[in-house]
Amino acid sequence: MSASTMVRSRHFGAIGALTLAASLTTSLPASAATGPGYDDPTNWPQYHRSHNAWRFSPLDQINKRNVQRMRMAWVHQPGAITQGLQATPIVVDGVMYTIAADNNVFALNAATGEVLWRYTPKLDPVVKEVFYASASRGVTVGRGKVYIGSLDGRFIALDQKTGKELWSTQLTNMRAEGGALFSSPPQLAGNVLFGGTTGGDQPIIGKIYAVNADTGERTWTFEIPRDDPKSWPGDSRQRGGGSAWLPGTYDPSTDTIYIGTSNAAPDFNREDRLGDNLYTATLLALDPKTGRIKWHRQEVPNDTWDFDAAYEALLVPRGSGKTALVHLNKNGFVYVMDKDDGAMVNAWQYTENMNWAKGVDVKTGLPIEPNYPETGKTKLHCPNLLGARSWNHGAYNPGTRLWYSHGMEVCNHVTSAKQEPVAGISALTLGLSDIRLVDPPGKKADGWLGAFDPLTGKQAWKVRFEMPPLSSVLATGGGLVITGDMRGVLYAFDADNGKELWRFNAGSGARGGPISYAVNGKQYIAIPTGLGSHAPGFLTGAFPQIRDLPGGSALMVFTVD
Repeated sequence: MSASTMVRSRHFGAIGALTLAASLTTSLPASAATGPGYDDPTNWPQYHRSHNAWRFSPLDQINKRNVQRMRMAWVHQPGAITQGLQATPIVVDGVMYTIAADNNVFALNAATGEVLWRYTPKLDPVVKEVFYASASRGVTVGRGKVYIGSLDGRFIALDQKTGKELWSTQLTNMRAEGGALFSSPPQLAGNVLFGGTTGGDQPIIGKIYAVNADTGERTWTFEIPRDDPKSWPGDSRQRGGGSAWLPGTYDPSTDTIYIGTSNAAPDFNREDRLGDNLYTATLLALDPKTGRIKWHRQEVPNDTWDFDAAYEALLVPRGSGKTALVHLNKNGFVYVMDKDDGAMVNAWQYTENMNWAKGVDVKTGLPIEPNYPETGKTKLHCPNLLGARSWNHGAYNPGTRLWYSHGMEVCNHVTSAKQEPVAGISALTLGLSDIRLVDPPGKKADGWLGAFDPLTGKQAWKVRFEMPPLSSVLATGGGLVITGDMRGVLYAFDADNGKELWRFNAGSGARGGPISYAVNGKQYIAIPTGLGSHAPGFLTGAFPQIRDLPGGSALMVFTVD
């Protein structure tokens, strides 16, 4: 049964006057009140809120008992709707910093939605020619600045109080590097600002860049395709792709950057790159001062399915004072590693439909009997090129010890083909003559929200959706799981059992990152809406009804009086 049919829809239409003097007490869960994931409870200071990538807010003023009374506090409409809202807002001391299409940055009063300042960059006209246009997944705030990665290949720093541009550093050569741009915000590692570009599907050498966060001066550049003829025979490295297009994370306890890289190019044809293709489809642990590798885990050697390793690196306690790094790959497996050296602890199957490999060797982390595409042949592969889940992030609740994350049960028929040279910076090197997203064998394609033990994969509950949800997930100390679907229905589920507790029709699908924060003792939940990105377009092959879904761009903020 679809989540949208589980309970009768409720209407929350009236927007009441906001009372900043509300004095309801915001408490923290009794089980743990300090440490990573619990510190700085009123703010959402970084992309995943805390360095462990939990996307967990300890606030519990809005909870299972009163969430049915949650109503809209305010709405911000940025006026730029191309590709919808894909960002995760940042909140620091009552101010929300967020970004809309075409790098439009806003500072908002987090209690009222009042615009405090707006920054609209002057972008190079080349941005009109690139494939990954318009979209941005967020900003980074720190050191008195607001940082963005731009659509024309720059890191830009703004004054946190005024929005005035402080510095701008050009990092990519857009025309020479396949339109490589920053669709995700660079992240801070002390005084180092680092991030990677798009371009895993283009004939370039993918890179990770680092600059001095105060001055913008370049400090190091890491070229992802390894300079090794055994790994990249002939000149295949020059077209190897492998960009790190999602935000990495920084672990201050070990001074380590974790960042995942994308597929090798051409995506579905390996004739000219018959090596392991390091460091594509790899989770990297880097020294932030030098960019040197501390350790790495290549999850898909010689990737020929478009199975990026770009997703979030979740740090989860595993007993005896140890911490595991839990990493979902697009390939439908979750890799559980020691966070300090990458040693394998476990691996478990995330997707229900799997045929590209027979499993993962728990000792080596390598795929078992991979089923490679073959030139000129049409093969069915599960999961599809968008992965067992798209890039939208899951959330971990340390109270329930469950990880809440979406999935899609969709396969694709791929006919691999020798890649010809491409012209123009918007062209992709997919290495195929045909691709079609289809139902899994004997089943109907659909999506779900699941709750899992992240270390073992044991499932606690699962809610099914007619179409795969593309929103990130928020977990809260109030026992809630917040997300949205492609139709624009927003949900609060019970973290213990998946029961639907609240819903709201936003009018356009959710693609960004829900967050929670507090101002003057009042808790808020903010959910970006407006269906966008390239994923919905690809998914129309299996879900033609997506073509009728409306776009939009509205940041919706809710509270309980």
